Amino acid sequence: MAVPKISAEDRKKALEKAQKVRKERAALRQDLKAGKMKIDDIIGKKGEDVIGGMRVKYVLESLPGIGKVRAKEIMDQIGIDENRKVKGLGSRQTEALLARLK
Repeated sequence: MAVPKISAEDRKKALEKAQKVRKERAALRQDLKAGKMKIDDIIGKKGEDVIGGMRVKYVLESLPGIGKVRAKEIMDQIGIDENRKVKGLGSRQTEALLARLK
């Protein structure tokens, strides 16, 4: 399948949108790390584009006291794939994740 041709203006708009989303996600991760937000806040808003597109792995790594190794252990124990995004979490995975982090 051929790559669709897009205009320079459409490309610029897409790049600006992507940059805006990355900045918002970075701000959310900083708020998590600083303790201004909790995992409940993120899970509760998983229908939003910015939050829903975040990987669970990065959200967990942003929590105070959880690094890459611990985040992987938690995800393995619950059965969450390392590439799973927040919007893709099932109800059982969500419940298990919240119970594990409280």
